Amino acid sequence: MEAGPSTGCSSDVCEEKKQMEMAHKPEAALDDGGVANGDDEEHQENGVLGNFVPGPLVPLKDQLEKDKDDESLRRWKEKLLGSVESDLNGQMNPEVTFQSIGVISDDIGEISTPLPVDEGHLLFTLAEGSLYRFKLTFSVLHNIVSGLTYVNTVWKRGLQVDRSKGMLGTFAPQREPYVHTLDEETTPSGVLARGIYTAKLKFEDDDKRCHMELHYTFEIKKTR
Repeated sequence: MEAGPSTGCSSDVCEEKKQMEMAHKPEAALDDGGVANGDDEEHQENGVLGNFVPGPLVPLKDQLEKDKDDESLRRWKEKLLGSVESDLNGQMNPEVTFQSIGVISDDIGEISTPLPVDEGHLLFTLAEGSLYRFKLTFSVLHNIVSGLTYVNTVWKRGLQVDRSKGMLGTFAPQREPYVHTLDEETTPSGVLARGIYTAKLKFEDDDKRCHMELHYTFEIKKTR
């Protein structure tokens, strides 16, 4: 999304436009596959992504009040957030709510499951060697959520057999839900790979807030 006119603004105002624009554009930090450039090494445990260090969290409503006499900046912020500005209540922490999780595969097509689900819910059954993706629908309220990441850990008979992680991005609050597809995975193959697996899919942001922890099961069956 283009920012407003860049001429005639102070250095502080221009810098604020640049920071808010980057916060609203997760694709700026992602490659075509939806994974942050530089892979996991740039997403460190202290909440630093590459050379970017998140600033202090303040209510988005307060950010909108800043420089409200600057007509250019005011119009740009309205364009950025649309009609959601009237919904802001001064709450500091972003609220991320996951509405559904889908599974897309040539083996089963696309299935979608409303969230939340009971722990251990059988989320899908796939043939060995199948390619599949998770498709998520979620909403963001109150404030910008920065650096939303996921970790998917898989166990079989109590032993960890897989762990994958990746970056979703940074999302501004909006009334319409976001739809995001995770990286493609491949189910294991072979006689020993068949059976029931348990898994945990966890989502955190740069401030290490956990927004969802989904415990589920899935089954790998013999290829037809």
